[in-house]
Amino acid sequence: MLEIKNIYSGYDGIDIIKDVSVTVNRGENLCIVGPNGCGKSTLLKSIANIIDYRGSIKIDGKEMSSMDRKYLATKVGLMSQISQIYFPYTVYDTVAFGRYPYLKGVFSDLSIEDKNIVIENIKKVNLYELKDKMISELSGGQLQRVFLARIFAQNPDIILLDEPTNHLDLKHQIELLENLNSWAKQNNKIVIGVLHDLNLVQYFADNVLMMNKGQAISYGSSKDVLNESLLKEIYGLDIKNFMLEILKRWEVV
Repeated sequence: MLEIKNIYSGYDGIDIIKDVSVTVNRGENLCIVGPNGCGKSTLLKSIANIIDYRGSIKIDGKEMSSMDRKYLATKVGLMSQISQIYFPYTVYDTVAFGRYPYLKGVFSDLSIEDKNIVIENIKKVNLYELKDKMISELSGGQLQRVFLARIFAQNPDIILLDEPTNHLDLKHQIELLENLNSWAKQNNKIVIGVLHDLNLVQYFADNVLMMNKGQAISYGSSKDVLNESLLKEIYGLDIKNFMLEILKRWEVV
């Protein structure tokens, strides 16, 4: 279980996240939604203990800030938005980094079991034929799948995803979300993802956290949170009727 209570966090002494509390159970997929700049990514970084926070974030009753970095890496994995690649590792080597928290020493080699896990997860994202290719030569969509495979190889209790469907076509967006859903349910894990596409949120989420101006506005099922009046208030747009109008155009085609 992940318990977040009265969290404040931000940058340069300015709070972006303000008094956010939420509980996420094992086996649950939580989607965080809200307009740009509302604090979604900052909340993920707080959960990953990348930035300092005030309040409490506990995994199975243990405070996140008390964990050393190596142990934390076996508990939480963060996949951020792709920015820039600095080192030309192969697909295999990149995914293999996910196993390093489990090595007994800094200079230890991967075990046969570790190597099998790496290959298994490269296959899971349909990149086995490219395992020896440099990641600097991949498309954005392929690179996103490499980083997903690395997270799966890391096998944390919680996967945090910041706009994970960026750079992916529709087919691979759905495959990625289905992989994450299966991973969470089969392994009794937690997935928390920031998504902008509310159709994908409806498809993927067990529960939804809506944020605005750094605060938690609503939490619950997608049916309860993504209601017409709240969406219009937060986004300044009648999203439901807009989507229904688009659906009518599909019916004509």
